[in-house]
Amino acid sequence: MARARARVPGTEARAGRFDGPSLIPALQAIQERLGWLPREELAALSREARRPLYEIQGLVSFYPHFRTEPPAPVTVRACRDLSCWLRGAAGQAAALRREHGQDRDVEITEVSCLGRCDLAPAISVNERPGPAGRAPDLIAAARQAADPGAAPGGAGRPAEGARWPNDPYADAAEHYGVLRAVLSGELGGADVIAALKDSGLRGMGGAGFPAGRKWEIVAAQPAAPKYAICNADESEPGTFKDRQILATQPHLVLEGLLLGMLATGAQEGWVFIRHEYGPEEEIIRAEIESLRAAGLAGPDAGGSGRRLSVEVFTSPGGYILGEESALIECMEGHRGEPRNKPPFPGSYGLHGQPTLMNSVETFAHVPVIVRRGADWWRAQGAGEHSGLKFFAVSGHVERPGVYCVPMGTTARQLIELAGGVLGGRALAAFQPGGASSNFLGPDSLDVPLDFHTLAAAGSMLGSGAVVALAEGTDLLAAATNVLRFFRDESCGKCVPCQVGSAKAHEILSGLLAGGGGAADVDGQVGELEQVMRRTSICGLGQVALGPVMSVARLAGGNGGGHGG
Repeated sequence: MARARARVPGTEARAGRFDGPSLIPALQAIQERLGWLPREELAALSREARRPLYEIQGLVSFYPHFRTEPPAPVTVRACRDLSCWLRGAAGQAAALRREHGQDRDVEITEVSCLGRCDLAPAISVNERPGPAGRAPDLIAAARQAADPGAAPGGAGRPAEGARWPNDPYADAAEHYGVLRAVLSGELGGADVIAALKDSGLRGMGGAGFPAGRKWEIVAAQPAAPKYAICNADESEPGTFKDRQILATQPHLVLEGLLLGMLATGAQEGWVFIRHEYGPEEEIIRAEIESLRAAGLAGPDAGGSGRRLSVEVFTSPGGYILGEESALIECMEGHRGEPRNKPPFPGSYGLHGQPTLMNSVETFAHVPVIVRRGADWWRAQGAGEHSGLKFFAVSGHVERPGVYCVPMGTTARQLIELAGGVLGGRALAAFQPGGASSNFLGPDSLDVPLDFHTLAAAGSMLGSGAVVALAEGTDLLAAATNVLRFFRDESCGKCVPCQVGSAKAHEILSGLLAGGGGAADVDGQVGELEQVMRRTSICGLGQVALGPVMSVARLAGGNGGGHGG
């Protein structure tokens, strides 16, 4: 039965849409069974759900994971975005086409980031990930209907038996100690929120909003029911730290989510995970089953009388779903288009109810902060900075991977941890916070990686993804690659983003084809950047041209042009 929506200013445009159970899981079930979505199946779903066919077709056409044609027996998806592009993705895709272009049973498609930047150039074969160098083995296994297995997690992952420094538990027998303390009444939800506020923990998904303050806002809402969501939909090129956390610390992610539910009064929680993270989804589902078996999730969690329901919602695809309101629209069964704000999810989120949403990394830090204290957490930072931070490091480095370091570690130190610049070359530029962050030059290598310091340097911490570009890289081509990603991933809801990103990419492609360089960008793209930044509804359009303009500034500062 559909929930009645409260009248909230700013939400009128959604009032006339179809409410009711989300059809996305039903569409995913059909595609899992058949490999695609035949029209007759959509018509049958329309009749069964008593929802118009055009609504269902609107969902299918929006989400890239849905297929309306039968797939080949072997589907190869090759990433073409920045980290993979820097490691020769274009040549690998061409080689795959030469090798399999005439094979009727092999379909090769270039796609947006697969979240496997540590394996660059990355591919997936029938949804199983791996480096492009393993393509022959992966394709052969898929032809035989065998599971080729997931590729190893990459450099930077702790060795067997080792732990990340934010894990407060010595062994698996101690897992969920903080959760048990709250369920038993030894600690209260207010104690958890106070510890987060004292620690100064900020959201690690990009926005950087104070976590304790967000939890306090949701806890203070009088409306019920309340919900909690772990946003595991990281999809930005260069960003894969949450994937590694899910694989190695599922207990901390789920404990943080459950603590958030207890502290705010939510009874239902979800891990919203991107569909490319199939191996990690299996790990999370197994961990949830362990929680249920231990009695720590369910109708009477830990004998407390509290209901704590935790489920997994698999994304049907699209970078835009990392934006919190677009994610909520998806979970409600609509096209994943960002909402105008306010209202914010803390007061009006899923089904119009108060909703707590944090990233994987944010939730994973909560148990150690509560267990060891805010003072311990603050002391982990470098110098005047507080806490620990996970960074994904990729591009032109010797050991791409995930590293957990003190907040305030410099890019120079982080790149050195990753083995230095590939081949011992000099560094031309780097992005400190993923594809949406502005490029910085070598003169910024010693800037501490933190929210305020990077903002002062002209970039941002963003998603915690350092992408290194070696000397000799065509920086304008690199920035154009980033822009192509944003152009392709624009949801199309607002004209400035949809049209502006396409026009800017057209201009830059023309510059590259004509031998122009980064120094030629400002006059042709500068006005577009201002319009998109000021008028786009969400962060995608607001930052899409920032990396391009930063390359132009770097060129102006060092006299460079075409090339880096």
